Amino acid sequence: MTGKNSVGYKLSALGTRTFQTFNPVENSYNETIFVEAVSEDIEEAVLLASNAFEELKGISHFKKAEFLSRIAELLTEKEDLILQQYICESGLSYERGKIEMKRTIFQLTSFSELVKENNWREVSIDLADDSRIPPKPDLRKMLFGIGPVVVFGASNFPLAYSTIGGDSVSALAAGCPVIVKSHPLHAGTGELVANCVLQAAKETNMPNGIFSNLNAQGFEVGETLVKHPLVKAVGFTGSIKGGRALFDLANQRPEPIPVFAEMGSVNPVVLLPESLVAKVDEWSTMYADSISASCGQFCTNPGLLFCVKSKASDEFVEQLTKKLLQKDAQTMLHPSIHSSFERLKTERLDDEAVRYFEKEGELDCNVGRQTIALVSGKHFQNNPNLEEEVFGPFSLVVECESVNEIIACLKKLNGQLTASVLGEVDEVNDHLDVVKVLQNKVGRIVFNGVPTGVEVCPSMNHGGPYPSSTDARFTAVGIDSIKRFARPIAFQNCPDEILPDELKHSNPLKLARRVK
Repeated sequence: MTGKNSVGYKLSALGTRTFQTFNPVENSYNETIFVEAVSEDIEEAVLLASNAFEELKGISHFKKAEFLSRIAELLTEKEDLILQQYICESGLSYERGKIEMKRTIFQLTSFSELVKENNWREVSIDLADDSRIPPKPDLRKMLFGIGPVVVFGASNFPLAYSTIGGDSVSALAAGCPVIVKSHPLHAGTGELVANCVLQAAKETNMPNGIFSNLNAQGFEVGETLVKHPLVKAVGFTGSIKGGRALFDLANQRPEPIPVFAEMGSVNPVVLLPESLVAKVDEWSTMYADSISASCGQFCTNPGLLFCVKSKASDEFVEQLTKKLLQKDAQTMLHPSIHSSFERLKTERLDDEAVRYFEKEGELDCNVGRQTIALVSGKHFQNNPNLEEEVFGPFSLVVECESVNEIIACLKKLNGQLTASVLGEVDEVNDHLDVVKVLQNKVGRIVFNGVPTGVEVCPSMNHGGPYPSSTDARFTAVGIDSIKRFARPIAFQNCPDEILPDELKHSNPLKLARRVK
């Protein structure tokens, strides 16, 4: 490992600022010293990306697909080495790393197939009609890549949402060069993955600048990248504060650009009262597992559970608490994340109206103490701060007087990635207002399941109303996420010889096209 920045195909260590990643399990710094990118690195990376964007227009979709497929092959070859670094920098388990690597490789192969088929471009053709008054012109439209994209790595997904995660691979699939601002918590993992991307790019003759990986511990590098006039879009996964800052920067530019940020979410769960009587054991086990998964460090962690106060709900809370607190406490991603978890949790628990149960005993450094808190529906409605995400193994149970009070609470919520409804068909049908309210609040509604676990497939929607994401019209997961980094261009009365092959009258690529 070099600790250097990858500026296109060149390694660079011009700067004087350095940092090290941290092993939260060992509570010590890792050996490699990383050099922060400087303004010269940023300028060169962006200029290379802009030039590469123009070159990519002349490269066949088959070659682009080969590039993505080769990255997947190299990740498979280097998996053990990458996962060793992943564990040292995140405190996450080898098993979790295997799952995340499998997902990352699957995303690459999925987009490779999409690019190879070339049917994502939404080709639409309206033929000319000279007999109409006024004459109808010939119009042909399709999607094109938007330009160089800056991607910010996520702290809690060193693979699937970082260097060549969902944002990067969907941008590359759209024909957009990518500049990654590597996450400082797992810069070593990022370098190893970036090496695979760059090796694949060289082997498949991709233009220099199609991919760069820049290191930085502070905010200046990311800020400079977002402000650069040649950058055309941003992908981000992280906190509301961080995502909003980037969104504001992008909109203050002389030429505003889109920021596709996935941010905070508490993923509310509604436990309908009649079904709860029969499902106490099943649901308490299911949600104890979900709350504790990866120490609660998922963007889809269930942070709010709504129920109607009853004997069954009391039993549910008792079983949920018992099962959750019996689990082994886990190490969090970094001391700063552990500190933030403790601070936010303490803010909730200092409220006299909040009762709580938490894991007892001495814990090792950086270990998250599982906690279940309880509050009334009335108090929840009067204290909007209780809705805010506590990133870690914490969930707040909101005990309401009726389903109508649950609905009143839901109406006060901000936008979320997911919501879950637990209940049998007849009972859900009796309370369709719950579903109707949630449709206005979330991007995905889960029935009789947990929000954790995001399937990578075309029908998945991973996004939601602000502040869960900055643009609820797009998903950050699945092949449709390519649409974030593409825009439509229409050609009117264009000579057939000049048209892209996808729009030519003879349809030489044999694509599925809408023709009218």
